[in-house]
Amino acid sequence: MTGVDRIKALIPHRYPILLVDRVSEVDPGRTLVAHKAVTVAEPCYAHLPEDAPAQAYAYPVSLLLESWAQSAVILACWLKPNPDVLAGKVELAAGLRGAELLAPVYPGVVLEHRVQVLREVDEAAVVAGSTLVDGETVLRVAQFTVALRDSSVLGVGV
Repeated sequence: MTGVDRIKALIPHRYPILLVDRVSEVDPGRTLVAHKAVTVAEPCYAHLPEDAPAQAYAYPVSLLLESWAQSAVILACWLKPNPDVLAGKVELAAGLRGAELLAPVYPGVVLEHRVQVLREVDEAAVVAGSTLVDGETVLRVAQFTVALRDSSVLGVGV
């Protein structure tokens, strides 16, 4: 099992947007299983009034996708980590296709992100996968492309 220390060595995300808690399985260049606990203490719930209905606590789809995508980036960068976006290679989301939300997610659950590499070309990886909660699929991603680009070419930090 891999904890936050290794995750932070692989990707530059930090609080409040680091949305992966641990990696339980990895076959570098092939597959990864990662987890994220959803809690009512998440910043996305801070604006809700005390009497908010239960459905108001549905975890935002954008954050669910971001958490899954961070898992994909962790897999893509497992053998070539770079937590410093001001130097070296920067991980870029180059495209997302076929994302399908199958059920809402609420505080108190643990997301299980599953990612598999479909193909790698140069410094890009095309991946697919899903997110499960208690064994039930809540999100499917048909295709997500992660590209690594030199930060100096992108003007990062300028």
